[in-house]
Amino acid sequence: MVNTPNSALAASRESGRQRAGRPRDERIDAAVPAAVMEILGESGYGSLTLEAVAARAGTSKPALRRRWRSRQHLVVDALVTTVGTTPTPDTGCTHCDLIAGIATLSHSFGNPLGRRVLPALIADLADTPDLERAFLEKFFHTRRASTAEALRRGIERGDIRPDADIDLLLDMLASTTYYRVLFGHLPVTATLAEDVVGVVLRGVATAEWRCLHADGPR
Repeated sequence: MVNTPNSALAASRESGRQRAGRPRDERIDAAVPAAVMEILGESGYGSLTLEAVAARAGTSKPALRRRWRSRQHLVVDALVTTVGTTPTPDTGCTHCDLIAGIATLSHSFGNPLGRRVLPALIADLADTPDLERAFLEKFFHTRRASTAEALRRGIERGDIRPDADIDLLLDMLASTTYYRVLFGHLPVTATLAEDVVGVVLRGVATAEWRCLHADGPR
């Protein structure tokens, strides 16, 4: 049989539909991160399986595999959805913005869930380059960029010295929470973000900011 131009075009369209497959189910995209976080809270990182997530989310293991390469990638995306990637707002108040941004870490990891998830996930990053890349690109760097913008706004407002090392400040602001979650030697308290921001800002604040906040940000 010889294809006419019309029949060839129809065959091409049908082939394209087959390659495209079914449209992405947004219900699954919403249900899966919630299911992952629930299971992590109940049984921990080591007990998380694709089968358990699929059952909790009302989907199938093949559907999960079409979207996520591994259960570790599921955890990364669940963190992105739950903790957020742009934590630091722009309220016009430098220390208020920084406290709000860093506090999202305390709220998300300052409970038993943090200790059951973060250390094990970080350990997996060391041996899995594509997982490390996903974690850094989707979660770590995007959150860091959000807080970096807040620091630059602080410089523009005259709150922070222009020569302040932005990368060093970012590490100092977030590291206390991560350190306490990873090692569990001290609690992640409700005021930790506020305390850390206060200490860091007092080290790089301009004289004008110090005059306005002589007792430290509260």
